[in-house]
Amino acid sequence: MKFIKRLFLFSLICMVLGVSTIFGFYYYVKPELPDVATLKDVQLQTPMQVFSKDGKLIAQFGEKRRIPLKLSDIPPDLIHAFLATEDNRFYEHYGFDPIGITRAAFAVISSGSASQGASTITQQLARNFFLSNEKKIMRKIKEIFIAVHIEQLLTKDEILELYLNKIYLGYRSYGVGAAAQVYFGKNVKDLTLGEMAMIAGLPKAPSTMNPIYSLSRATHRRNVVLMRMLDEHYITQAQYESAKAEPLVARYHVAEIEVNAPYVAELARAWMVEHYGEDAYTSGMRVTTTIQSDLQNAAHRSAINNLIAYDQRHGYRGAEKVLWKTGQPAFTQEQMEEYLTEQPIYDDMYPAIVTDVAQQSATVWVKNHGTQTIPWDGMKWARRFITDDRQGDAPTNAHEIMTAGEQIWVRQRDETQAENQPIWHLSQVPNANTAFVAMNPEDGAVLALVGGFNFIHSKFNRVTQSIRQVGSGIKPFIYSSAIDDGLTLATLVNDAPINKWDQSQGTAWRPKNSPPTYRGPTRLRIGLAQSKNVMAIRVLRAVGLERVRHYLTRFGFDLDNLPHSETIALGAGSLSPMKLVQGYSVFANGGYSVDAYYIDHVEDPFGTLVYRSTPKIVCHDQCPDQDIDESQDQSSVTPSGENEQGIGAADIHQNPVGDEHRSPRFNEHSADVQYAPRVISEQNAFLVREMMYSNIWGGGNWQEGTGWNGTGWRAQKLKRRDIGGKTGTTNDSKDAWYNGFAPGIVASAWVGFDSHNRDLGRTTKNPNLDDVPISGGESGAKTAEPAWIDFMAHALNDVPPHEKVIPKHIVQVRIDRETGLLTTKTDGSAMFEYFIQGTEPKEYVQDAVTNSLYTSPNGGEELF
Repeated sequence: MKFIKRLFLFSLICMVLGVSTIFGFYYYVKPELPDVATLKDVQLQTPMQVFSKDGKLIAQFGEKRRIPLKLSDIPPDLIHAFLATEDNRFYEHYGFDPIGITRAAFAVISSGSASQGASTITQQLARNFFLSNEKKIMRKIKEIFIAVHIEQLLTKDEILELYLNKIYLGYRSYGVGAAAQVYFGKNVKDLTLGEMAMIAGLPKAPSTMNPIYSLSRATHRRNVVLMRMLDEHYITQAQYESAKAEPLVARYHVAEIEVNAPYVAELARAWMVEHYGEDAYTSGMRVTTTIQSDLQNAAHRSAINNLIAYDQRHGYRGAEKVLWKTGQPAFTQEQMEEYLTEQPIYDDMYPAIVTDVAQQSATVWVKNHGTQTIPWDGMKWARRFITDDRQGDAPTNAHEIMTAGEQIWVRQRDETQAENQPIWHLSQVPNANTAFVAMNPEDGAVLALVGGFNFIHSKFNRVTQSIRQVGSGIKPFIYSSAIDDGLTLATLVNDAPINKWDQSQGTAWRPKNSPPTYRGPTRLRIGLAQSKNVMAIRVLRAVGLERVRHYLTRFGFDLDNLPHSETIALGAGSLSPMKLVQGYSVFANGGYSVDAYYIDHVEDPFGTLVYRSTPKIVCHDQCPDQDIDESQDQSSVTPSGENEQGIGAADIHQNPVGDEHRSPRFNEHSADVQYAPRVISEQNAFLVREMMYSNIWGGGNWQEGTGWNGTGWRAQKLKRRDIGGKTGTTNDSKDAWYNGFAPGIVASAWVGFDSHNRDLGRTTKNPNLDDVPISGGESGAKTAEPAWIDFMAHALNDVPPHEKVIPKHIVQVRIDRETGLLTTKTDGSAMFEYFIQGTEPKEYVQDAVTNSLYTSPNGGEELF
């Protein structure tokens, strides 16, 4: 009895000492324990994702890959795999597991090593959020206390959900959702039992037990997890045997980019960082842009193929690098692979090494594709580049083009050989560059944007950052000012050479048409459609230089970029492609100024809307009375929501969030409609569109000898009468443009060298290429318009033709083609023309005094 009393007293003392020790440790470390209440509102570091308007992934930003999941979205087998392996008593303990700790201690004593872990899932969660991985007793004590606090704050399911989303699982993947994507390219719900077991085995050593690092170790660990699931009765023997026999097939899966829009992704990234700070990279926000994936892919394909076509017709500049010369040892396969690993891939353009050259073919080793053959049809274009204006003779065999040991560039084309294999073509990285942008003229939403040949090659965005001379692309705006000043489509302007003496320079200014042909007095419609330079200058003089310069600011153009000289009529002013397409939208939408924007809305990781754009839209029905906004006539005004690159997210509101950064405010009333201001009349816009229709379709009757074409006639292949546009070519062909519109869309294509000192040159016809009709001097019609045409062919594929809608106060009268006066004739000399009511001619052609019709009151040679 005395022994029992002493044993009881000893046990009581030990218990008191134990409890006292625990409380002592607790109060000792309490000042260092974090506030676990933060887990209630924890923001998991999740990469920011950028999507197209139709939900296709454009880009992902952030070092950590994570896909936050609700516990209900995670398959039960995957949850059971983690519980069986990491903490089979998870739903029974209170944060730490004395039984598990005891079992682990006996394992250490019996084996001499820590073969079993003693940390519960709650403890692992505490360590992942608040502690380091250092192996110290004090860290373990803190871990237990934090785990107990967590259990008091959160439910078991909340703890498990946080854990499964937080745990690091190798290769930058955090959480089971990301691991499923990284290793298997699947959503968690599509994983097999064996794949789930593999993921559940990763927490022990994610860097070395994953199947990419070591397939054998990952397979062994997977089988251990399956055995634990069987022991805990989560799976049957049959399931165990089946999953164990399942081959483990895994590889690294990058985020699957579905839309080729890197320049758009960079714009979205910069916008997010500007408004949300560096937290944007880890916020998990989903940024939805205005980009339409099908239009973006079509724009990219059209612009890049057109640029490469331009580059190749000017000749082949030779190999990128010579790796070995004739007589020297050739690279081994390993050496070629090692070299090509360091070379970039530009979309569908791959680096390759020539290994053998036959008479009319070549064998090459292509990065990621191994040995391939370039047939003669894939290289016969490659006559030698001499200068931008000269090319060598067309080659007759492959030896004239390449030699073994050269590093070249190749592209895979759509055609297939007899063996149903794709044909590889010799290519080269173009020296020139391109830009393409399309937008909705009704609200300014950017539908497609290509900022250059390749984002890896150059991150400079030529749509928003490049300021280039626009050439004849400025003429529709000049002619719009003329219509505003009272001129009509039938007004005659003298298409004749100009010779202006410059007293200060002591020289004469002699602007010329291109080509240098002249037709005398010509109607305004023809002057724009055929891009007559001297007519544009005379129109400018009729309106007045200063009035025209200030009128152009109505379209959003900066007055400082519009030269104070008559060269403005020839396109000496400089604009970005984005500014230009924004200006053309005014004609397409009936006279309203809309601001380009590319961010549609932003959501948090759980789908809650945090920002939505509120663009100004064009009103067509039951609109409030709107006078023409001439406020921009006097000064340059930056459009609302526009950043320094000339493109923004519509109507951005800001307010402070916390103390660290500012972010856009989501306004519940942001759906309130805001109308775009009218800057020119509906009738003015209609008449300018008419002239741009003629740029493509011309006019007259070819059978009666009165037919004529505009400079954009190549777009007739689209067989659409509801499209219009304007070519643009600057002096010495340094810039080539085509800007135009179709139902619901406005687009601009540009081609040129980034260096302003280099022009686009000339080409002669390549006899090896019967299907390439372009030769002679480069121009907007030859160099830029093909990209616009190819894009529109896709964009309008399912769009029915639109009937022409004639605005009120527009009348149509029969005029004489030569004089623009009224006529009663119905033969080929007559035509119907549109006029703003009250401006139509009052005089009939037979009543005109023809000997003074084309002269000024002072007897000068000009009409004005």
